[in-house]
Amino acid sequence: MIIGLHHVQITIPKNTEEQAKDFYCNILGLPEIEKPEPLKGRGGFWLRVGDRDVHVGTEDDVDRTKTKAHIAYQVEDIAYWKGTLEQHDIKVIESVPIPGFDRFEFRDPFGNRVEMIQTI
Repeated sequence: MIIGLHHVQITIPKNTEEQAKDFYCNILGLPEIEKPEPLKGRGGFWLRVGDRDVHVGTEDDVDRTKTKAHIAYQVEDIAYWKGTLEQHDIKVIESVPIPGFDRFEFRDPFGNRVEMIQTI
């Protein structure tokens, strides 16, 4: 029986961890958490999102801009996030409406598709 979601992983190109930390930790405000010692030499870093983790791994030769795969962050003030991303020259893309939610998406600096979603 599956009882929950433990973590998700996204990837960034190798040797771009500092740029990714700037985006995810400084712009999105997600706190970095320490990786277990046996995994520290593999590149990437981990983030805390609520009571779950996002693992940012490193991987080359992947075209992240061609996939529908994505992570969706649940937010309380979607207008704030839209403005924040636009201030950092991140292109906001309006999503197909779904009942009960306000949402939009964007691509992170590495091409990963990201959604911001708010219950209305």
